Amino acid sequence: MNRFLSNATNRIDAKGRVSVPSTFRAVLAQAAVSELYAWQDFVFPAVSMAGPEVLDRFERMIGSQDPFSAEANKMSLLIHGGGVFMKLDGEGRLLVTDFIRDFTGITDRVTFAGRGDHFQLWEPAAFEEMQSRARKERTAIS
Repeated sequence: MNRFLSNATNRIDAKGRVSVPSTFRAVLAQAAVSELYAWQDFVFPAVSMAGPEVLDRFERMIGSQDPFSAEANKMSLLIHGGGVFMKLDGEGRLLVTDFIRDFTGITDRVTFAGRGDHFQLWEPAAFEEMQSRARKERTAIS
């Protein structure tokens, strides 16, 4: 297993921690990820998380552009100004910080959504609504 797949909703404990699904922890362990890069998603009201290699990929994209261009500066603002490093505790829990709560609207539960090479943290009702909308739009195309 080397991809983040499926979704799960977990409750935030009294100390503000949430257990990351075991399947997601297994992917992180297989890739030897000890520190997560978390960024505010560019499209959805979700916080995305992956190993630091994703940040490296974003920085290569910026580096391939004119450093004074508007596009490079906007991308840097999003990935550097809208990103932080986080770690899981020894029991596989993540602290749900204001960085996460303020951007997503998460309160007492978190939906973890697999996105292949990364996963996202969603407010559960927002995830359900967006997934339903995406399914309807996809069905209308077929």
